[in-house]
Amino acid sequence: QVQLVESGGGLVQAGGSLRLSCAASGRIYSSHFMGWFRQAPGKEREFVAGIRWGVGNTYYRDSVKGRFTISRSSAYNTVTLQMNSLKPEDTAVYYCARNRGGYSTIHSEFDDWGQGIQVTVSS
Repeated sequence: QVQLVESGGGLVQAGGSLRLSCAASGRIYSSHFMGWFRQAPGKEREFVAGIRWGVGNTYYRDSVKGRFTISRSSAYNTVTLQMNSLKPEDTAVYYCARNRGGYSTIHSEFDDWGQGIQVTVSS
């Protein structure tokens, strides 16, 4: 098991940027898949972006393509989500997660989760 800790959330105006980081305490292997999810009040948790730890292939939900960028640092065991051109509909609690089984966009298939961090975008 790995512990995941998110940081970097907060309040920003529409059009602004935030950078979320996820620090992992344990070993992440090349076959693992790291994802960012979000959950707004009254809504289901949804996949935002993900990255294959070994090869670095990235995946995004359509609504964030061109605005969000996910990256990883093997040296520092971190995953980063750069969020630009933020919109009020991006407001949610954002979670970092690991899937030992590889690529997935289904939250129930992820094994380890961070505690979540609030992102609020004002209009």
